[in-house]
Amino acid sequence: MSSRLRGSGALVALVALFTAGYLAPYLLPTVVGRLASGLGLGPSQAGLVGSVLLLGSSAAGFTLAARGERIGPRTAARAGLLAMAVGYGSAAATHTVPLVVAGAVLGGLGSGTATAVAAAGIAGERDPHRASTLGLLTVSATAGALYLTLPHLSGGHAPPLLAIACAAVLVWPLTGRLAGSTRARGTRTDSPAGPLPYRRAGAVLAGGILCWSLAQNALWGVSGRIGLTQAGLSEVTVGAVFAAALGAGLAGVTAAGALGSRLGRAVPIGVGTAAIAGCVLLSSAAGSLASFATGEILWNAVYPVVLSYLLGLAASLDPRGRWAVLVGSASSLGVACGPVVGSLLSESAGYPGMGVVLCALLLLVAVPMTAVARHASGRPLVPGSVRRRGGAPAAVLAGTASASSALVPQMGAPEQPVTEFPVGTARRRAAKSAFRLARPSDRG
Repeated sequence: MSSRLRGSGALVALVALFTAGYLAPYLLPTVVGRLASGLGLGPSQAGLVGSVLLLGSSAAGFTLAARGERIGPRTAARAGLLAMAVGYGSAAATHTVPLVVAGAVLGGLGSGTATAVAAAGIAGERDPHRASTLGLLTVSATAGALYLTLPHLSGGHAPPLLAIACAAVLVWPLTGRLAGSTRARGTRTDSPAGPLPYRRAGAVLAGGILCWSLAQNALWGVSGRIGLTQAGLSEVTVGAVFAAALGAGLAGVTAAGALGSRLGRAVPIGVGTAAIAGCVLLSSAAGSLASFATGEILWNAVYPVVLSYLLGLAASLDPRGRWAVLVGSASSLGVACGPVVGSLLSESAGYPGMGVVLCALLLLVAVPMTAVARHASGRPLVPGSVRRRGGAPAAVLAGTASASSALVPQMGAPEQPVTEFPVGTARRRAAKSAFRLARPSDRG
């Protein structure tokens, strides 16, 4: 098998893992709604269960950020998928609330593990933005199909949880395309990993995306209830709106993939987050099908676009994938806190008041994230270009297949020191007559 085929097979496995890991957050509204209706939980209790699920996902990501290279992608991916299948499957099979919560926590740990493996692998790709875009396209399409299907299945909390468990089972065979260890992927496991580059920028980005994800998932976690109670829609209609919104997300991610690096990262992140803030205001105040559908569709069209650039930015800061995993885990932590925050805000200030608070938070975090995108981008969005910066990585070279790996600078390596040599001020000037045109007769 050629290296090109092996690389494409690994990319397919990473995209599939990304889809399985992100499916639980994408299905959060229907999961929370089904938990409330199927188990007789209140809105805050159902939101708390959803948050516990996603907290397990975030904890797994933070844990693997330091140990992922020693475990190996194939082993970690299979462990995560197994935890997803067992956890979500067992939670769907019982109506006892403590057992449902325990299964949700185990499934969340599996989702976080799968997402962490995918994020680290995507960071090692030559074009992490393109790989992130493929992952978001796949998970948006899968979630959209499920939103059209789940309302027609039996009631209760089981169908969405079983759907996530089945996704883990379907992805399992693809893990054979992943390397059994990081040495098999061709990374330098025999050398020390070294300190994290861009520490300050990475920390700002992680904190910003935590608040960014929290604000949006606070609304996403109660969007189903806004459609059902405030807008007066049926579950089938709400599911159709969500499916259309995720379809718009597919179009948005496709546009982001076509746009690529033309606008850099700062403009999509800053302008996109401001546009999302406006959509949050519109969705939270929706009182009819038109306003609810408009806000949700526009919001979900822009959200994955900005997320793809944020994930690409995190991957560019460290080619070993450590910042990609840490930033992804911070995003999962924000997603986990979202349902509880949304439930508490909606109960205390109403849905429109909640929207005002979340809009202000999004506008605040847009500033530092845009600053990181402007001043601390690591690898360029498009491979094949060289960017010279002070600090690490000092040089990025997208080598060709014929180039020797020993001659290609490692991305993320520290800049080589430059020694200055004194040069005398007096220089000999050669006479003009000492130079003449070369002739064929001059050859020996």
